[in-house]
Parts: sequence; C-alpha cells; structure tokens
Amino acid sequence: MPIIHLFQANLRKQAIELKRYAPNTIALFLTVYIIFIGMFFGIQFIGSPDTQAVTVQYTIVSYIFWYLAMMIVNGMGYEIVSETTRGTFEQLGMSPSGIWKILTTRLLADSLLHAVMVILLFYLSMLTSGEWLNIDLLSIIPIFILTCISMYGLAFMIAGLTVILKQIQAFLQIFQFALAGLTFISLSSHIYLLLLPITKGLQMIRAIMIENYQLTDFLLIDFIILIVNALLYLLVGLAIYLYCEHYAREKGLLGQY
Repeated sequence: MPIIHLFQANLRKQAIELKRYAPNTIALFLTVYIIFIGMFFGIQFIGSPDTQAVTVQYTIVSYIFWYLAMMIVNGMGYEIVSETTRGTFEQLGMSPSGIWKILTTRLLADSLLHAVMVILLFYLSMLTSGEWLNIDLLSIIPIFILTCISMYGLAFMIAGLTVILKQIQAFLQIFQFALAGLTFISLSSHIYLLLLPITKGLQMIRAIMIENYQLTDFLLIDFIILIVNALLYLLVGLAIYLYCEHYAREKGLLGQY
C-alpha cells in the first residue's frame, strides 16, 4: 500500500537524521534527564517525607509525558519550518501523496522513535529515583494511543499556522509551557477533561502506573471522554490544517519564506 511505503520512507528519513546528528540527539536526551534530576532532588529537599514517593512517581509520569507531548505537538511545526528554510516544502505539495499525508506519516514515525526514547527515560528515571511504576502494557498501550491522537490534532493545528506564518518558533517555545500545564495539572471535572487535550489520557495512565489500576477498573464514562476527546481534536486539527494549506495554495505561500 502507498501509505505503508510512505510511512517506511519517513521512518527511515527520521531515523537517519537522528543518527546523523547524533550529538544533538544525545544532548536532547541528556537535557531532559538532567532537568528531571534537578526536579527529583528538589522534591527530596523540600517535599514532605510522607508524600515524597507518590510525588516523585507523579513527577516521573507527568514530566516524561510533557517531553513526549512537546516533541509530537511542536515537531510538525518545526518540520515545516525546516522544509521551508531548505526550500523543499513546495516540493512536498507536488507529491501525488499530498502534504498532509506526508506530514501524518512523518508524525507517526517521529512518535515511534520518540516513544523509544520515552521508554529509556522512564526506566532511567525510575532507576535514579528508586521509585518503580506499574508498567502494565496491556492497559497502557490503548490509552496511550488515544492520548497521542489528541496530540496529533494539536500538531495539525500548529502545522496549519506554520504553513501560513512560517516563523512561529517563539510561539512554539511559549506553547511548551501550555503543554507543561496540561501534563502536570490534575483535574476531576468531566467537562474540563473532555475539552482539554491530553489530560484525560494522562490521568488514566497515572492511575495505572501509580495506583495499579487495570482497564477494567475504569468506568465507561472514562473511555467515552477519552475517545470523544481524541476524535474531536484530531478532526478539528486536521480541518484547520487543510483549510490553512488551501489558503496558502491560493495565496501562493507554500514556497514563500
């Protein structure tokens, strides 16, 4: 199938870039780990001994998912900035596959590669802190996939803005703090969990990893909110991107930098 070949090509491209620019990849990994170390020792010094273990576990899950959300959501924007800087973005528009399919497969490839880094960071963080989380893959994976779908919706929104505005690096840096808020806050209202991206899936993953929940421990409303939220953000994000791409084509902005 063409979409499978497109995914394989983009996976190979992204993997080659990570390997070719290995110092940058290693620096990114170490930066995320060192910041966690700083947070961990901060908790050790100022945290309450009674709740220290749970606080460290909560921090591990939230911080690692913040890194993943940042890479997925902002990644597509940076990809478009990079393509336009090189002068190759307009060539993607001439591909029979279409820009949005190429970006989608590239996003999936990036997600897979960063998921490997996230797994390494999880185990390294648990080894460093001495706090071991419940890694129940059968329960985590389906929730994780649905949570990523809502992230993809945000990524398409960012991509749409980038197609038109081109230079949005400052906005992406600011948006990192918004993502930090989404991943570290804990909400109980179903309305907020339905309307805000990422939060419901992360809440359920925290319950599995920290409180040893299984899929059968969640209520039906939990899955309804998670699925509706994922589909809502994906469809809205894709619609915004397609509109922005159509506008850029009409105004001749695809190849303009």
